Amino acid sequence: MEKADVEQRLKHFGETYRRISEEVQRVIVGHGEVLEGVLLCLLTEGHAILEGVPGIGKTLLVRTLADVLDLKFSRIQFTPDLMPADITGTNVIIELPDGRRDWEFRPGPIFGNLILADEINRATPKTQSAMLEAMQERGVTVAGITHRLAEPFFVLATQNPLEMEGTYPLPEAQLDRFALKLLMRMPERQEISEIVARTTGSRPPPPSRVADAAALVVMRDLARAVPVASHVMDYASALILATHPEHPAAAPMVKKYVRYGASPRGAQAMILGGKVLALVDGRFNVAFDDVRQMALPALRHRLILNFEGEAAGVKADDVVADALKHVPEPRE
Repeated sequence: MEKADVEQRLKHFGETYRRISEEVQRVIVGHGEVLEGVLLCLLTEGHAILEGVPGIGKTLLVRTLADVLDLKFSRIQFTPDLMPADITGTNVIIELPDGRRDWEFRPGPIFGNLILADEINRATPKTQSAMLEAMQERGVTVAGITHRLAEPFFVLATQNPLEMEGTYPLPEAQLDRFALKLLMRMPERQEISEIVARTTGSRPPPPSRVADAAALVVMRDLARAVPVASHVMDYASALILATHPEHPAAAPMVKKYVRYGASPRGAQAMILGGKVLALVDGRFNVAFDDVRQMALPALRHRLILNFEGEAAGVKADDVVADALKHVPEPRE
């Protein structure tokens, strides 16, 4: 790309990103980091898992984002009796005009652009696994026939803290399918007052549409085109190895408290997210700081603590922070 063309596309990307963020924040109070993480996933073809107690705006966030981007929104409420076919769809018998009968596929709620998998850890592991093919392959297989999903396709799964009653821990393989894990914390006192004021007064106007599916695909393509220097890529790889207790370069807390480290998908999430951060900042290259900024949301759900770590109440975020301290920046 020519320099002038790159600068123009950088400017347009940054402006569109900020307009999307501002329009969503007209409805959502606070949660700026969470919104940034969701947008990073959406612009890098990843999926996000959002953890937080009920009632702090998880559902409203993704519904508002669908309105701002003019995308088809679909919500799946996960419950203990939810079956895989309730997600993917099923074949039903229909009667043809000539009196014969045939099978017809009736798509489930997974056939949308923005999928809210609400309280995903309230469903049984069998049902949770029904999301795997859709998230990874962008398609579902029913009765031996694969049905492709629409693009863009993005899953935002919400889960309640595992300490709450009636929850099932997500399998490690499914957790690894999520690019980022975002923590939605309780609002501050002033934010709660603002939420109450917005929701108990006259109804505010709906958010404006800022972009559509086609514009989103263009932004994704530009993010993919951002170059990454070899030493920055090497830094992301070193961070992954530092989370493996058996590796010589493992961080001290990793050796003591971690059973299994992060997979290469963690490095992919850091690099792809770093590309979007660079574009938003007006740069066409990924810096070490971009990778560091992505480390917590990209790695926190990919670390499996050992018994000692769980007994001591160690948090995955603390382990990742320790790894960041002990991995030096490679030289060019």
